[in-house]
Amino acid sequence: MIQVELSRIIIDEKRQDQVIVLKEKNGDRQIPIVIGFMEASSIKIKISGLDVPRPMTHDLMVVLMKVVGAKLERVLMDTLVSNTFHAKLEVKLKEGALKILDARPSDSIALAVRLKAPIFVAEDVLQKSSLPQV
Repeated sequence: MIQVELSRIIIDEKRQDQVIVLKEKNGDRQIPIVIGFMEASSIKIKISGLDVPRPMTHDLMVVLMKVVGAKLERVLMDTLVSNTFHAKLEVKLKEGALKILDARPSDSIALAVRLKAPIFVAEDVLQKSSLPQV
């Protein structure tokens, strides 16, 4: 697994789908991921430091995790099927058990941004989906 970080969010309000770009932390490869407008907005709001009057869905998920004593250890993007990324949340429960939860990459990244959890991509997924280097 290769660690990546959120590099860019490209929001076009005229389109339904938006793009986020993950960049290899210790390299140059980048992965564009198409996500929904609401998920892109949720990520953008958090990294911009904007305050919202009411909790957004991802904020509520963070509160719920804290209330039950769960910790997001890391996000794993481990599969690419028909140009669709699949992600997993590696969550450590209060009693120490580690649970792997299936999740959309957009939701996973929104949580990782809020909880400062690392994001990893499988090498084969990175090879298949990375942008050509210029």
